[in-house]
Amino acid sequence: MAKKIKIKSKSQEEAVKKALLDLNVSEEDIEVVELEAPSKGFLGFIGSKEGLYEITVIERETDVAKSFIETLLKNAKVNADVEVKQEDNLIKVNIKGDEAACLIGRRGDTLDSIQFLTGLALNKINKDSHTRVLVDIENYREKREESLIRYANKMAREVAKTKKTKKLDYMNPYERRIIHSALQNDRYVITYSEGTDPYRRLVIEYKR
Repeated sequence: MAKKIKIKSKSQEEAVKKALLDLNVSEEDIEVVELEAPSKGFLGFIGSKEGLYEITVIERETDVAKSFIETLLKNAKVNADVEVKQEDNLIKVNIKGDEAACLIGRRGDTLDSIQFLTGLALNKINKDSHTRVLVDIENYREKREESLIRYANKMAREVAKTKKTKKLDYMNPYERRIIHSALQNDRYVITYSEGTDPYRRLVIEYKR
């Protein structure tokens, strides 16, 4: 829930200055609503009345993602840094630190769970958002992608040589897409998926 405070002040400008100090945020991170207008009173001071302003901290998706993962790390007692940047409709979160590797899990399954939960946290503040989130730890996903492409090419060469179909291990949708993409223009093999998640696997078949 967005953080809100109410401030009585002689002017909106003065209320904003006080809010920025109290909330420790920048002016672009708040919204101001005048609930009651100030009045100067008789002769400018007799019966004057302060205005009432409601200050709301804007919940940016990048901030929510960063805060959610930092809380998760704290609860898991993992000492790591969190870097967040947004590229169009994609929020990229990179967790850095030697201790963070324990959160990758077997073939990235724990990391995928963290990514899924972060997405749910973002959806909570804006159900109509089309923003996706990608969570990575020490560039694991890039290294995993390179490893999968090498594996895909090796399996494709084996299928092309033996003309025997290969069924790969169970993979998540992200990993299957990498292999599909790596082999989509291969002259000798085709790829397709079979089964249902989480037991869905990719098949490499000789192109007849």
